[in-house]
Amino acid sequence: MSDAPQDPADKYPRPDFPQQDQEPPGWTGPMDPPPDHGEESYRGSGLLQSRKTVLTGGDSGIGRAVALAYAREGADVLFTYLPSEAKDAQDTVRLVEEAGRRAVAVPCDIREEEQCLRLVERAVEEFGRIDVLINNAAYQMSQPDGIGEISTEQFDRVMRTNLYGMFWLCKMAVPHIPAGGSIINTASVQAYKPSPHLLDYAMTKGAIVTFTQGLAQMLIDDGIRVNAVAPGPVWTPLIPATLPDTQEFGKQAPMGRPAQPREMAPAYVFLASEHASFITAEIVNATGGTPLP
Repeated sequence: MSDAPQDPADKYPRPDFPQQDQEPPGWTGPMDPPPDHGEESYRGSGLLQSRKTVLTGGDSGIGRAVALAYAREGADVLFTYLPSEAKDAQDTVRLVEEAGRRAVAVPCDIREEEQCLRLVERAVEEFGRIDVLINNAAYQMSQPDGIGEISTEQFDRVMRTNLYGMFWLCKMAVPHIPAGGSIINTASVQAYKPSPHLLDYAMTKGAIVTFTQGLAQMLIDDGIRVNAVAPGPVWTPLIPATLPDTQEFGKQAPMGRPAQPREMAPAYVFLASEHASFITAEIVNATGGTPLP
């Protein structure tokens, strides 16, 4: 990709896309167009040298782009994936190792408290400490027919994936995060402008904003910064796996297209770096032009 300035609206593919459907949680290979995680474009400059990172949902999408960017910035990355995502996880491992950093892929369902505990223990065993914790894994399922179609099973899965896992991992990881460390959560434009068909998902993203701002005030005396990134529509496997219509996905953004995962990664790099040393309790909105409060 050229380094010359480009019209951001035309930098990546725009809808309409081919209609495509996958079983949750989705995977990268069948997606058309293929997501860009920065494989050919992201160049690091040592901003995260020797950082020890724990990242949930690092097998694909934003998580893979962040893992790649962190590795090229000098960080080692331990990331989670679900067993059904093993092939995508191995691609992330390859990208991190090609950057010359350690990659540790851990199958983990963060809906389970015991698995979260084992994840933190594994990270401390592998790295000795946790410099950056990134709570990125999430689940959604569109229900265009309204609240009556949101089953208790779906609601529970969304809550436990998006909120319980984040809460447990923060609670368990904090004793292993030194001063100067960072927690970064993934919120969403849905926190501010909820789509009715994603009611339960949007609810959790609003809670993540509040949790981030509260936890940041709690941990600043320990020298730990807590921030979040709130993406708009992003072209990841979650989209064909959970939304009924992929053809016009992202068209609602003022930029007229979805983001590629690669476009989200620099925000996570910045928030973990020393460039953001005076930034905590903030939400970095990357929405493609949707105005947010």
